[in-house]
Amino acid sequence: MIDALVPRAEDFDEIAELLALAFHGDVDPELRKVERGIFEPDRSLLVRDGATAVAHAAAFTRDLAVPGASVPAAHVTMVSVAPTHRRRGLLTGLMRRQLREVRDAGREPLAVLWASEGRIYPRFGYGLAAQRFVLAGDTLGLRLPDPAPAEGSLRLDRPAPHRAELARLYERVRADRPGWSHRSEPWWDYVLADVKGLRGGATERRVLLHEGPDGLDGYALYRTKEEWAGTGPRAEVQVGEVVAARPEAYLALWRLLLTIDLTRRVSFPIAAVDEPLFRLVDEPRQLGAQLADALWVRVVDVPAALAARRYATDVDVVVEVTDDLLPENGGRWRLVGGPSGAECTATAAPAGLACDVRALGELYLGGAGLAALTAAGRVRELVPGTVAATAPAFGWHRAPAPMEVF
Repeated sequence: MIDALVPRAEDFDEIAELLALAFHGDVDPELRKVERGIFEPDRSLLVRDGATAVAHAAAFTRDLAVPGASVPAAHVTMVSVAPTHRRRGLLTGLMRRQLREVRDAGREPLAVLWASEGRIYPRFGYGLAAQRFVLAGDTLGLRLPDPAPAEGSLRLDRPAPHRAELARLYERVRADRPGWSHRSEPWWDYVLADVKGLRGGATERRVLLHEGPDGLDGYALYRTKEEWAGTGPRAEVQVGEVVAARPEAYLALWRLLLTIDLTRRVSFPIAAVDEPLFRLVDEPRQLGAQLADALWVRVVDVPAALAARRYATDVDVVVEVTDDLLPENGGRWRLVGGPSGAECTATAAPAGLACDVRALGELYLGGAGLAALTAAGRVRELVPGTVAATAPAFGWHRAPAPMEVF
């Protein structure tokens, strides 16, 4: 195990300096104050060289929405190594120790993270479980369907006065969207913090609220950024998140976001791969969508994780799993489940499929296709017909999607 210590709360400022150095940013005092509110020192690992902090990794304690359930998942974050201490095995040691501690604690069958570089985390068993579209397009001339009669009303305000309403609606919608993380009170502090130094010249954050027949059923957090060209206004609408419980609310929110006076562009960096907006606008190419990675999932406890989620169709399959870092996950596991529940137990029966733990992470949120992983050689079909019989079960009716970078 790497020689790392569990830091104290008062070490946060030093850790923030290390992160700023590693990610090429400045430490903003206002942001530091906000981030201190979600920092969990007892879930952090800090490496020092003498008195100097040179490497760090941490996790947040949060639940993650998965197909049909919400599961405790270690939200891995704040991973950094000082430039002077690269290529010494510090990152490897931190990741290995963190996984071992999560496994031994027995509370979280999963770990999840955002990757600064996609090549880093597969070697620790993380699989790309959710992708996203980054939207950056022109809105001039973009058309949406006409509104339905009496669809509701829209209001604009600052987010803070509506925090409790936003939290209730978010949690209600989260239940049906794999990839969304539960937000505690400190997390709502973090999400709604409006750090001026991070606005990049844009306005303060605003909230657009949609009131339906039964109250608030949709909201959007956004900013605008002024810009003028020789031909006139060219401001941008920067959308942070859109949460809607009804299609009517979703359409109404986007209709306003795409038609704000003096704006000509929209950006939305966390659009889901099945974002309804693509099916509403008359020219989706104009949204300028680019596919990017989002959530990487590491299955820490195979039987607990596979039993925790639900499956789109009935499934009964034996999977042979390999895991170099957590050998307890290795072996043959029989998964029996369906839409109402599942169980996963060790077995000596012949396996129909074989894969490493990384492939299980890719499959876990329902976004990666079992057939695609098999075609790539990442999953091996040991019994003919097993992939065709099993693949529908691992899918889900909603694609996994991110909501915020943590």
